[in-house]
Amino acid sequence: MSKKASFKKGLIVLIVILVVILGSVIGTLFASAKKDGGFKRGGNYLAVLHVEGTIQKAGDTYNQEWILSNINKFKNDSRNKGILLFIDSPGGTVYEADETYLALQDYKSTGKKVFAYQGSMAASGGYYISCAADQIYANRNTLTGSIGVIAGSFLDITEFLEDHGISYETVHAGKNKNMGNYNEPVTDEQYEIMQKVADECYDQFTSIVSTSRHIPYSQVLPLCDGRIYTASQALVNGLIDGISSWDDFVETVKNSNPEFENCKLKTFRYERQKGFFELAISSMAEKQRAETLEGIPSALWNQMNLKGPLYMYR
Repeated sequence: MSKKASFKKGLIVLIVILVVILGSVIGTLFASAKKDGGFKRGGNYLAVLHVEGTIQKAGDTYNQEWILSNINKFKNDSRNKGILLFIDSPGGTVYEADETYLALQDYKSTGKKVFAYQGSMAASGGYYISCAADQIYANRNTLTGSIGVIAGSFLDITEFLEDHGISYETVHAGKNKNMGNYNEPVTDEQYEIMQKVADECYDQFTSIVSTSRHIPYSQVLPLCDGRIYTASQALVNGLIDGISSWDDFVETVKNSNPEFENCKLKTFRYERQKGFFELAISSMAEKQRAETLEGIPSALWNQMNLKGPLYMYR
């Protein structure tokens, strides 16, 4: 191939890459405009705020800064009359769950209302955030509750290392500074330290459930042993207010709150935008998956790769 032809081919490849990147940027801008529900347009509205995925600082479907920013915007927007939470989460970190809960409480201090609808799952931190709502509804197939705390896990492989002639030492000052490292056995004192952390977070969680659900603390505690509840079980135990479809939930909320009568719904749903190279890698992975699937029934493949729910509140 001549230098001229090679240069021309390289130029074409470069142009294609630039077009793809530009398209990705433009797509991101349009997606962002769509996700915010047209925040700056229209009349009075109810914000449908999706709380989805693992509650954490940042992930593919959950972003703490985005959540807090939108709640604050709703609070200061006179056209916003209320928030409808759509929660589908297995839980997450204590810090972010409580921060979102407090932001919603601050929002309600203006006189506006919050209602929660639980999707397929609203466990642990997902239920924690639900407690900020004036009322909680769930789908009949919802798994909810899981009111408890996991403060941490210890992995001790010191005997394994010793049996294989491996020595691994951590230089540290403070007898508990290396606590939790796999090269040091867990002491009774260290276990007690972590248990106190779990107990304190647990007391905060259960107190919020008691207050928000108007259930005496002594009656709440037996419900808060970490188990999950079906929607019907949660209703019987007073952890939710009703079971319905999403559409019926919206109608119920609107009919019972005259100030919502002429409000439109605006959806706010976070989805992390992937860059060009991440999309390319994802495409390659999908191609590999398709090749792997060849000759394997899709139902069997889905069963083999089925991931169970992770009910955690940390």
